[in-house]
Amino acid sequence: MRCPFCKGLEDKVVDSRLAEEGAAIRRRRECLGCGRRYTSFERAEPVGLRVVKRSGEREPYDRMKVIAGIVKACKNRPVTVERIDAVADEIEEALRASSEGEVDSSEVGLVILDRLREVDDVAYVRFASVYKDFQELTDFEKEVGLLLHKRTPPKQMVHE
Repeated sequence: MRCPFCKGLEDKVVDSRLAEEGAAIRRRRECLGCGRRYTSFERAEPVGLRVVKRSGEREPYDRMKVIAGIVKACKNRPVTVERIDAVADEIEEALRASSEGEVDSSEVGLVILDRLREVDDVAYVRFASVYKDFQELTDFEKEVGLLLHKRTPPKQMVHE
């Protein structure tokens, strides 16, 4: 590794420890040329995820597209930027876990819907209306009915 101070290539590792909740290794290094210390981080390169569009075209997974869709659905809703970012992380993690590097665009939409259902009902219905291409008021009624049905616990029968 090149020293950021003298640009020398010879160094030694003085200390190593896990960082970023185990996602990286933090290394303290000492340059053998100038004797100054600096920190480097080592991370695993993420495996590329590709999205297969309806047309069959393949494109790299774009986290910013997912976030943009979530932000539109959550506009004027009590959902923080931090929560949106966390949801985007959950979505990407779920997609990577469920695929071998390629995922259909329809699966991306379904995972987004699944996560939005847990975050905000209105954001869920907004996203569903675009994703499922609602054409009639009855489409909204049906989706809200399904959402309410999943929220309401089944009534217990009381035996006397």
